[in-house]
Amino acid sequence: MKIACIQLDVAFADPEKNFRNVQTLIEKVVKEGAELVVLPEMWNTAYALTELERLADLEGQRTKKFLSDLARKHHIYIVGGSVSTKKGDHFYNTMYVYANDGKFVSEYDKAHLFRLMDEHLYLQAGNKENVFSLGSIQAGGVICYDLRFPEWLRAHALAGAKVLFIPAQWPDTRIDHWKILLQARAIENQCFVIAVNRTGSDPKNHFNGQSMIIAPWGKVLWTGTEQEEYALIDVDFSQVEEVRTHIPVYEDRRPALYKTLLENLKK
Repeated sequence: MKIACIQLDVAFADPEKNFRNVQTLIEKVVKEGAELVVLPEMWNTAYALTELERLADLEGQRTKKFLSDLARKHHIYIVGGSVSTKKGDHFYNTMYVYANDGKFVSEYDKAHLFRLMDEHLYLQAGNKENVFSLGSIQAGGVICYDLRFPEWLRAHALAGAKVLFIPAQWPDTRIDHWKILLQARAIENQCFVIAVNRTGSDPKNHFNGQSMIIAPWGKVLWTGTEQEEYALIDVDFSQVEEVRTHIPVYEDRRPALYKTLLENLKK
């Protein structure tokens, strides 16, 4: 599958500009043969958290129609990064996924809220996993800070995910953590990791891209620059079974032992 990662310079508190930019870039990658498009985190508003009442997408209506229309028109799968949404009385950091016929596939609210960027003050955490199918490929999707919780990503891999999508707004001050953790998650879960970070700046942070596609052996297939850009990479998902057969980590797990350890720690 030819996968397009769109490393976007997200305009702060300007959904109109961001929607236009995303549409333009998706149309560009489609012309180059993209079959699946992946976007970064909070690409509609950036972290304008104090303005969510005005900016957040109500029930995700605009984003869902936007992504569905593009997926159907161009016959592409879209892992829609995430956007700020308002659902009921609360705000969320939400991922939407669409199939190449425009049909809805999955919705996920970020499970772990990042205190250093005040998410816990403005957003509600999600409470559901995000495992879905892209054609014949089982996938999982989490968001940014979720990356620091290996048990959460392992749960998605145990549920069948052969590729993990991770959109982010990961600041340059901790970009080394980003790259090391992504590679570790690919190796330990024996799956592809496709991670798309943003570029540019907001009033409090600078973001320097470094988006990555990593194979199950941990080989880095692509790393983004520090600028807004897109890349198209051919990914052979059959490598997952090859790696899992060669080193049978999933067969050699001892979940009963781990459970006993945790129970003993609680005593």
